[in-house]
Amino acid sequence: MVIRAVMFDFGGVVTTSPFEAFTRLEDERGLPHGFIRTVNATNPDDNAWARLERNEIGLETFAAAWASEARALGHEFDGRLVLEKLSGDIRPRMVAAIDACRKTYKTACLTNNFASPDRVVSEEVAEVYALFDAVLESRVLGVRKPDPRFYELACATLGVDPTEAVFLDDLGVNLKPARVLGMHTIKVTDPDEALAELEEVLGHSVVNE
Repeated sequence: MVIRAVMFDFGGVVTTSPFEAFTRLEDERGLPHGFIRTVNATNPDDNAWARLERNEIGLETFAAAWASEARALGHEFDGRLVLEKLSGDIRPRMVAAIDACRKTYKTACLTNNFASPDRVVSEEVAEVYALFDAVLESRVLGVRKPDPRFYELACATLGVDPTEAVFLDDLGVNLKPARVLGMHTIKVTDPDEALAELEEVLGHSVVNE
């Protein structure tokens, strides 16, 4: 099948991973490494994090619910501190790849995010968003990765079959349902290795050295 679309997650793909910031926060607060991710991965379809990203609850409700979930796992912690650590640094080579791909393929950003009264998209992020044909946000759609509907909406928006799309994400749990639908998937652990894999799938270079 010919590839017609390339889709990118945002946090952890276009930007550096928030997990690095989570680890630093855990060190500062004396929490076990991986604790924040454990809270977010417990009951992942209906926990505070999932409901926030589907825009079903506001920040105050989220903070109380997340704290309760953390307490159930043995530690007192304010969920608002976690939200403060979500912004990463833009990866220039990944942005260059998006810019190169959009000249030949349809492109989309598939991001789980949340609404906040003081959450303003920075000029730098807005410039990256503008490179995509479509930006699909969980807070707008009311559905989030890894729900298969998210990927179906993305493919429908771009007018492609899942088998005609490549999707890059840093979380295996988000890639699995995309792969089941027939999408080509690339896990972004090392961004340079992920871009090399993308070039292999597409059959040509996307980033000039």
